[in-house]
Amino acid sequence: MKFLLHFITSLLCLYGLYGQNAIDKAIGKFNNNTVPYIKVEELTQNNQFILLDTRKKEEFEVSHLKNAVWVGDKQFDVDMVSDSIPDENTPIIVYCSIGVRSEDVGEKLLKKGFKQVYNLYGGIFEWKNKGYKVYDSIGQETDRVHAFNKHWGKMLTNATKVYDSGKHKN
Repeated sequence: MKFLLHFITSLLCLYGLYGQNAIDKAIGKFNNNTVPYIKVEELTQNNQFILLDTRKKEEFEVSHLKNAVWVGDKQFDVDMVSDSIPDENTPIIVYCSIGVRSEDVGEKLLKKGFKQVYNLYGGIFEWKNKGYKVYDSIGQETDRVHAFNKHWGKMLTNATKVYDSGKHKN
């Protein structure tokens, strides 16, 4: 029995490492490192920032980080958010599923003159994989995270995966 418990624990650890390794590979492949990263652990130590969710609206409504403001990615308009940001030195953190779409939004903010823009490394997937809380559209804690699609969803290892607003898969 002890061996079986150890074996199962080892498998779970390896599964979690797969998600992280896949995130690292995807970020290395799809990002240009044009926006400095902030790690999940660093974000939990600081709450003096504006948090912008750059995913699709339906992803945001399934769950998001506490106090995040939805801005989208394709429809993102830097002039719309500029008015709600106190000044160009205000720390801004952008995030999406793993950090690819958020890099695009972060680049636009930097080009507009904002000086402290950071991309959350691993996005909401890394946040949830590390056991941090996410909230639904009415502000209640949830275990659900929109996994974007089944390919990207493999990187989400610690949540109930949602592929559209009605369907989910563990």
